[in-house]
Amino acid sequence: MVRLPGRSATRPSRSFGRPRAPYRPPREEAVTDEGRPGVLRSAVTGRSVAGQVFVLQVVIVLLLVVSAVVAQVLQVRHDSDVEATNRSLAVAETFANAPGTAAALRSPDPTAVLQPRAEATRKATGVDFLVVMNTEGIRYTHPNRDRIGKKFVGDIGPALAGDTVTEHITGTIGPLVQVIVPVKDSTGTVVGLVSSGITTAHVGGAADQQLPLLLAAAAAALALATAGTALVSRRLLRQTHGLGPYEMTRMYEHHDAVLHAVREGVLIVGGDGRLLLANDEAQRLLDLPENAERRHVLELGLDDDTAGLLASGRVATDEVHLVKDRLLAINQRPTDLRGGPPGSVTTLRDSTELRALSGRAEVARERLNMLYDAGVGIGTSLDVTRTAEELAQLAVPRFADFATVDLFDPVLNGEEPRPGTALRRVACAGIRKDAPLYPVGERIRFVATSPQARALTTGQSVVAPELREEPGWRAQDLERTDHVLAYGIHSMITVPLRAGSLVLGIANFWRAEKPQPFDAEELALAEELVARAAVSIDNARRYTREHSMAVTLQRSLLPRSLPEQGALDLAYRYLPAQAGVGGDWFDVLPLSGARVALVVGDVVGHGLHAAATMGRLRTAVHNFSSLDLPPDELLSLLDELVGRIDQDETTAAGTAVVTGATCLYAIYDPVSRRCTLARAGHPPPALVRPDGVVEFADVPAGPPLGLGGLPFETAELELAEGSRLVLYTDGLVEDRERDIDEGLGLLRDALLRTPGASPEDTCRTVLDRLPARPSDDVALIVARTRVLGPDRVAQWQVPPDPAAVSDVRASVTRQLADWDLEELAFTTELILSELVTNAIRYGRDPIGVRLLRDRTLICEVSDSSTTSPHLRYAASTDEGGRGLFLVAQLAERWGTRYTPHGKVIWAEQPLP
Repeated sequence: MVRLPGRSATRPSRSFGRPRAPYRPPREEAVTDEGRPGVLRSAVTGRSVAGQVFVLQVVIVLLLVVSAVVAQVLQVRHDSDVEATNRSLAVAETFANAPGTAAALRSPDPTAVLQPRAEATRKATGVDFLVVMNTEGIRYTHPNRDRIGKKFVGDIGPALAGDTVTEHITGTIGPLVQVIVPVKDSTGTVVGLVSSGITTAHVGGAADQQLPLLLAAAAAALALATAGTALVSRRLLRQTHGLGPYEMTRMYEHHDAVLHAVREGVLIVGGDGRLLLANDEAQRLLDLPENAERRHVLELGLDDDTAGLLASGRVATDEVHLVKDRLLAINQRPTDLRGGPPGSVTTLRDSTELRALSGRAEVARERLNMLYDAGVGIGTSLDVTRTAEELAQLAVPRFADFATVDLFDPVLNGEEPRPGTALRRVACAGIRKDAPLYPVGERIRFVATSPQARALTTGQSVVAPELREEPGWRAQDLERTDHVLAYGIHSMITVPLRAGSLVLGIANFWRAEKPQPFDAEELALAEELVARAAVSIDNARRYTREHSMAVTLQRSLLPRSLPEQGALDLAYRYLPAQAGVGGDWFDVLPLSGARVALVVGDVVGHGLHAAATMGRLRTAVHNFSSLDLPPDELLSLLDELVGRIDQDETTAAGTAVVTGATCLYAIYDPVSRRCTLARAGHPPPALVRPDGVVEFADVPAGPPLGLGGLPFETAELELAEGSRLVLYTDGLVEDRERDIDEGLGLLRDALLRTPGASPEDTCRTVLDRLPARPSDDVALIVARTRVLGPDRVAQWQVPPDPAAVSDVRASVTRQLADWDLEELAFTTELILSELVTNAIRYGRDPIGVRLLRDRTLICEVSDSSTTSPHLRYAASTDEGGRGLFLVAQLAERWGTRYTPHGKVIWAEQPLP
């Protein structure tokens, strides 16, 4: 057993079976208030532990002081000896190697030359003597002149051989160090010797000066150490209550009792692997035998891992070992790290219940993480299907091995679900891809006894812990359910997707790999996951509904088909934006005289209001185009309309809802092959000539619609037959990742790759480089020009004479015969007779007549007057006024358009 010093050898190390008297310190050594004289006296007497510590520390300080003084004296003596040697050697070598020393030794009177030099050097360097001698040791110089010529005292043999000699001798002037150095001539021959010496007393004077200081410092250190030791002893005396060794032994027994009362096992193993101490908790946890102490740990019946750890003595920190039915956390440290006896101390802590609690905490943390990930990862897009897929992917494999989501079909279209209808599987995720569950896209009608049907009917979740014992689920599809069970799927949770009072569908979670069925806690987690997903799915459903309404509105406002006309071959594309609907629009408007107007526009912003504004502008363009206005005048009227919309429709904050629009308006005449264009803040059109050359038309860039105050300008192009005119909105050439110049360059490159292509192929090539869902709406029209040739145009000049009307009727009749249109001769003569007669009577020269054979027969009468005739009912007393009424009845359409030089009245008849 381990015993403390002073403990009785015959006293047992433990006394667990008998009661102990409470400890009371001796009265005569009890410590009173701080500052009482008895405290220091008790410490000095040495009867207490504090007194023994005080005496021991004072003795140690005295020994340290004496040792320091002795070491300092020895060090000073050594330093003096080294300094004397170095100084003597330096002086001797310097004088021996000085210029003229070797020559002076060979002179007739060396003493006369060398004695003054030697004395001057000796006095300058502070050595006691500097002697020059010949090779036989006869002195040539000496501080005492009476010794010159006498033999040098010392060993000169090594110096004659060329070496340096250092000697410590005691001469007439006391202990000294002398150095003998050879003097060599230019050939290296020793021609003399130089000896220099100095007494150690002359260089050791520092020791006498340092010793008093050292003694004073030692005394001060002793005083400070004694005071510090007294303070430490005083504190120790107060903390130990003046206890002596016997009392400390009794205190140890109390600590020993506490050691065996703690709820943590403690083992002490000696360096030989024998158990020295095991407290009560250690014996209980390890189930040790009664005579376990002093036995080797390998003989205690422990498992191999635990016994090996105790025998090894290695460091261990919270190593978990299974000992019988308990999980023990073992910590082990060696006892000889700081000079203690060999062995190790081991503590044991029962972590069986803690491990169970830790496991439950880990499961709870994982579920919280899953719920957090559900809040972040479900509902990232306003797409119903995508949101359902995110729910299924999140649940696998963290919660279930397979997950499926089934929704009512109306939900996918943004409508409210209709209970009783079939569901459609929209998402499926699993640890493997070959599960025999219903595939994505399958329409499923669950039988009334199935868990899914019960969940849909009651709105409550259903747990099927053992699918094999669920006849209602198996009745859904016997063949498929047998395959599901054979596959290994054995448990299921069905949770309805509820958003308020609506049940949107169900989410199913399936388990196959984990043998345990789903339990109540997992049901709560599944309901929480599905509740979060249901909100996102309902939001996506509502967005889908609103988006569908907006897209429907937008589609209804755009042209569903292009009107019939013969001037252009047309193809168009419209791509909605990735998010929301925009205000892009296009139109093809047939005009009088076989002409065609092309319109492309873009309302700023997105949403229902932008789409509605686009419809208003498109209607306005239709109305303005019926007036046959030039492009610049039409844009001016449209600009005023947008300005009024901005002023009339404002929000509560006073800001305009519509911030402007852009538009490009072009009119193509197949007879003259001229195209007149004007644009309001819109990108310029691209022109692909028949030879493949691509250019952007130089059309003056007017301000966007709604700004007002500035006129618009027109540009006129003459287009060869087969030219392609490309009109588009800014979504085609501009987005967040590139500016418009780069987009125009890409459009040019795409058009260069389509020489001679049809408008349809051109649209396809241009849009192939765009993403499937662009960030902005894209409207594109490609128009290839046709020409109404001279064989389909006839025109005459009419003199201002009523008699000329008959000549016009005859010429028209002949022309219609050439065109095989004799059936139209009568009505055409009547129409032209009325129109020409009005032009002669009310108009001004020149008067012209033109017939155009296109999809219809077009009759045009032009004059220089700007007065337009009006259709009205003639009174019974009027002599005239019935001609235009007759024209309106005979023609399919008729009207007036103004030109820079007058007006043109036209009428169209369908071809037979």
